[in-house]
Amino acid sequence: MIHAGEFVPGEHRFPVRVYYSDTDAGGIIYHGRYLDMAEHARTELFRHIGGDQKELKDKSNLVFVVRSLSVDYLKPGYLDDILEVRTTITKREVFSLVFQQDIWRGDEKIAALTVKAASISAESGRPVPMDKEWGDVLVRKLKAE
Repeated sequence: MIHAGEFVPGEHRFPVRVYYSDTDAGGIIYHGRYLDMAEHARTELFRHIGGDQKELKDKSNLVFVVRSLSVDYLKPGYLDDILEVRTTITKREVFSLVFQQDIWRGDEKIAALTVKAASISAESGRPVPMDKEWGDVLVRKLKAE
């Protein structure tokens, strides 16, 4: 069974192991792989609340796309590290969500990503309002308790 991570008060946590394919020749995580880790964590966060992005597309013609992102690389990650992507929602709008995704190695934050994901029509590519039920569940789950 694939591990979808877990919710703790205020955030979703998703474990990641660093594989050889994630690194450069020196065994350091290639900068673009952090984006993949964050994407996998967001996908599993949706799945964890009962959301299937394929089903949402098939039923509602709605998909999420990255509108913007920024990454702050704080410390290098290495081959075979066990990392954790911690995700919170910092802003909810009609057409988008802003996620803060911090990547940790133990008690050390090694990267910080801010990702704005927009909901669009799969057909037209135009913005459409985010599914209210999904947004409500996400905000409720990621609200600090």
